[in-house]
Amino acid sequence: MMAHQATLIPGDGIGPEVAEATVRVMEAVGVEIEWERVQAGIHALAEQGQLIPDDVFASLAATHVGLKGPTATPIAGGHQSINVALRKKLGLYVNFRPVRMLPGLKTRFHDVPINLLIFRENTEDLYSGLEHEVVPGVVESLKIITRNASTRIARAAFEYARREGRAKVTAIHKANIMKLSDGLFLKCCREMAAQYAEIQYTELIVDNACMQLVMRPETFDVLVLPNLYGDIISDLAAGLVGGLGIVPGANLGDETAIFEAVHGTAPDIAGKGLANPTALMQSGVLMLAHLGEREAAARLQKAIIQVYMEARHLTGDVGGKSSTAEFTDAVIRAL
Repeated sequence: MMAHQATLIPGDGIGPEVAEATVRVMEAVGVEIEWERVQAGIHALAEQGQLIPDDVFASLAATHVGLKGPTATPIAGGHQSINVALRKKLGLYVNFRPVRMLPGLKTRFHDVPINLLIFRENTEDLYSGLEHEVVPGVVESLKIITRNASTRIARAAFEYARREGRAKVTAIHKANIMKLSDGLFLKCCREMAAQYAEIQYTELIVDNACMQLVMRPETFDVLVLPNLYGDIISDLAAGLVGGLGIVPGANLGDETAIFEAVHGTAPDIAGKGLANPTALMQSGVLMLAHLGEREAAARLQKAIIQVYMEARHLTGDVGGKSSTAEFTDAVIRAL
């Protein structure tokens, strides 16, 4: 069997620790991956003078798939967010986050069967960064919504729902106020829904959606959202199941996919062996499925669930006392 080629971006802070843990479990599951390691973030800026050196893009152009640890962007230094830059340059228009409850976690919702999928448009909206000062003291930001981007993200949500047998897609919007921009997004979602008659289609205004997610998260299945609402609601949903240290993420385009943990670099615990690698490991599960290794992906997911169910080797952020390495060893034994 030929080995898969993949780019590894360890990142900053706890990034190298959780990345190494994830590489270990992905190797233990028996899939051969040849990793090309490249740097992006603060270390890359210090060593190479660029937050995202050219070799990062060269590697991803060759492998078309990457695993990325958390990276830091200097605050107020004029630097564009690394994640935003990667998404725009590589056309990663889908931000995909599955949100599921792991057993053994004592959250407020631990007895609620949460299993929802978020499809967030990744390239436009207010994140286009088009701002200017009209007159002193008055600033204008432009919200960009296009038919092309809205149709692409809606198609991705419905295609996934059909392929994975999901029952319902909900479009989240504020078209009651932003009648043109969010109105166009809704129109595209409705047109796409008409092509998938077997899937139930519903719509929710974003503020109501936030309330319903907290009150009845089990009623949601697949959500499709413009960029800003998707950013906010994906973090809200992560909070229902234990936080960003648990939830995986993927940025998907037509040619390239990057799988990443969406939590921060946690510099206060970097190098201490305290980091929880669950989010990046579960992103590794998504990566294995993307590579066509669905059986291996299912085995790794099952092993992670088993370690949480036994609750003997969990890290401190989820109520345990184990180190990053001890948690990783437990997942490998479960495999």
